[in-house]
Amino acid sequence: MLDVHQLHDAFAARFGAPPQLVVRAPGRVNLIGEHTDYNEGFVLPIAIDRATFIAARARLDRTVRVYSVQFSADDAFSLDQIERNPHQPWSNYVRGVAKGILARDLPLAGADLLIDSEVPPGAGLSSSAALEVAVAYALQLLNRLDLLGEELALLAQGAEQSFVGMQCGIMDQFMAALGRAGHALLLDCRDLSYRPIPVSPQARVVVCDSGVRHSLVGSEYNERRAACEEAVRLLRARLPRIAALRDVAPAQLEANADLLPLVILRRARHVVTEIERTLAAAAALEHGDLPRFGALMDASHASLRDDYQVSTPELDTLVEIARSLPGCYGSRLTGGGFGGSTVSLVAEGSVERFAADLVAGYHKRLGREAHVLICTPSEGARLVATF
Repeated sequence: MLDVHQLHDAFAARFGAPPQLVVRAPGRVNLIGEHTDYNEGFVLPIAIDRATFIAARARLDRTVRVYSVQFSADDAFSLDQIERNPHQPWSNYVRGVAKGILARDLPLAGADLLIDSEVPPGAGLSSSAALEVAVAYALQLLNRLDLLGEELALLAQGAEQSFVGMQCGIMDQFMAALGRAGHALLLDCRDLSYRPIPVSPQARVVVCDSGVRHSLVGSEYNERRAACEEAVRLLRARLPRIAALRDVAPAQLEANADLLPLVILRRARHVVTEIERTLAAAAALEHGDLPRFGALMDASHASLRDDYQVSTPELDTLVEIARSLPGCYGSRLTGGGFGGSTVSLVAEGSVERFAADLVAGYHKRLGREAHVLICTPSEGARLVATF
């Protein structure tokens, strides 16, 4: 955890006065249920014990000043004219959240914000959602706004969709706002209902950053989403009541496969089978059936690699090495793909050796450096300190 006193002192040095408060919002890792959220399906993520922190102080004018410790960069904008900053892409997440609050006709004054983070950008751990939710939560507290966790998540999602241009689902922001310690959340992305699922203390969640960075905005992510929407449009010729791929069973997709071009069929097949796998995995985790859960993780990776085609040689190599190591129940890529991280479920007694052997094996095979996080399911956004 970042040192709150260091954040306090860094804020005072940067802005000439101490902060009023410090908040945090965590990154997340999705155990299973990838690319299902924007198809109104189910996901099973945890909030991780790595977070984005913001020290904040209200201003008396309409200016927002922001400094990012991670990027050693600052930004400033007026609440009366919020436009994209092409030179500081990270600041658009801040600008988008402020614009989203104003769009709800909520009162908002200027602020000074100092941002630091333990969530590595581009690693598939949703650093963007952690930033958005932390900004929204800090501004909520400074302005005494009354936003529930679900509303906070939707506001942050809207900022990323409409302002940043990334057509993300709701999972990342939801976990940053509402994660629960010791639990995964089985989240229904259609109605935002959720159920906490205990994560067995006999297993640990191990995230391995491949070192391959992805840029999802302007990448193939939005193309995948468009392919899913096209699949729904074409399938409605025979299944007129469907609203999203969530409404299509695997057997129905197979029976109507002739309606879809091959690439669209493969994209849809991943989604409809992944939704089934996610529900089965939640049941397995609830019953403590870790081998079954691991097998479903393995099947998820194969589907992401072959049908959705969002894996990379580096991610495939990490998954292959992980599965060969003692104590590994299952492994898969996590996040949007095209780089980023893998997630593995590993027996508690094997986790330290597993992590060391995974990093060593990756370096031996590809000559690349990997970085491992052994994660504990944590709480969502919260107030850390007031001054």
